[in-house]
Amino acid sequence: MRQFDEMYSRLPAAGDSGEVRDHYLAYARWLQAQDSQTMASRREEAEMIFRRVGITFAVYGDKDEDGSGTERLIPFDLIPRVIAAKEWKSMEAGLVQRVTALNRFIHDVYHDQEILKAGVVPREQIENNAQFRPEMVGVDVPNNIYSHISGIDIVRAPDSAG
Repeated sequence: MRQFDEMYSRLPAAGDSGEVRDHYLAYARWLQAQDSQTMASRREEAEMIFRRVGITFAVYGDKDEDGSGTERLIPFDLIPRVIAAKEWKSMEAGLVQRVTALNRFIHDVYHDQEILKAGVVPREQIENNAQFRPEMVGVDVPNNIYSHISGIDIVRAPDSAG
């Protein structure tokens, strides 16, 4: 089974430039004009910044000398994912729904706590979490927005490769 490629509907082959998807055409032209050494340098610079800022995650199965999880860089690609407008319209609705659900969950935790009373989420899992702020119980925040920035992974499933 052929892997889906975001930029190409048909991958480049020897003596052939492949077939770039319409929504990637401008970016593909720009990328082709870039020097490979410049792109390698930009990747190294990005990695350095990620390490300095701490954009990493711990791999708890791999242990460092001190017994903590091995810190690794968050995987990233210098090539941005360009999403066609039609596809984005569908995704946007789901993303808005997900962030709305997240904010409603946090609001419930700090107000009525219905999800805890129902046992859907164990109370100790919330109250023992380092991010839980007991002093926020009963506090209303503007527009009920607790999560102003939400990182949501976008993953292409095999049946959506279109």
